[in-house]
Amino acid sequence: MSATSSGARRFLASVVLRVLVAVSILSITPQALADEPERPTEPAKLPSRQANFAWDNTLLRASFSFRDLVDAHVAQKLSRGPSNVIAMRAYVVRDGEKTPIALAVRTCQVAYDIWDEVYRITIRGATGERTVAAVNVEGVLRQCAEARDYPIVDRALLTPGRAHFLAVIVEVNPISAETLEQMKRWVSRPTGSTGIGAGDALFGSFVGLFLRELGTSDRTLKFRTQTFTP
Repeated sequence: MSATSSGARRFLASVVLRVLVAVSILSITPQALADEPERPTEPAKLPSRQANFAWDNTLLRASFSFRDLVDAHVAQKLSRGPSNVIAMRAYVVRDGEKTPIALAVRTCQVAYDIWDEVYRITIRGATGERTVAAVNVEGVLRQCAEARDYPIVDRALLTPGRAHFLAVIVEVNPISAETLEQMKRWVSRPTGSTGIGAGDALFGSFVGLFLRELGTSDRTLKFRTQTFTP
C-alpha cells in the first residue's frame, strides 16, 4: 500500500510539473516574441550610426566609430589573451538595393606583451600593414575601434547622382579561418580597388552576411551609415 501511495504521489507531481511548465510557456512566449528585436530584411534597415565622408581626389574616405564593440568582457580578453583579432568589413551599397558593390576591409591583431606591459598591434588594411604599440585599452580602441579617413572606394565604382551608404560588420575573433584568409587577400588590392565581382560571393550576399547570426565570434556589431551621393 505504501509503494502504491508513493507511486501515485510521483505521478501527481509529474502531472503538476508538466502543467506548470505549459502555463509558464504560454505566459512568457507572447511577451518574448514582442520584445525580440526585428531582424532587418535589407541593408537599409540596419541600425544607423553617423559617419563623416570626404573625397580625396577620386577616392572616398570615411570616418566612423565602433568603440562599443569592446565591452568589459572583450577588454578583459584583450588584456589576457596572447592574440585577438578585431575585423572590420565596410560594404558600399546603393540605396534601395541589397547587394553590395564594394568592400573595404581592415583587421587588427592585438597581443598583450606581459613583460613590457603594452599591447602589440598589427594593422592590415587599405593602407598596407603596420605595427604599433598601445599602453592601455584606450590606445587599442583608437587604433582598432575607429575608422579615421579610411579609404573606402574609388568614385568610378559609384553611380553618379545615386545615394549610397555603408553597411558595416565588425567582429572580435571571427573563428572562420576562410573568412580571415579572404580578408587578408582582399586588403592586398590597390587602394580604392574594392569593387565586388561575381567571384566574390563570400562578400556579396546580404542574406549570408547580415541576416544570419554569425555565432562564430566573441562579439559582433552590424550597422549602416547615412547616405552619401557622388
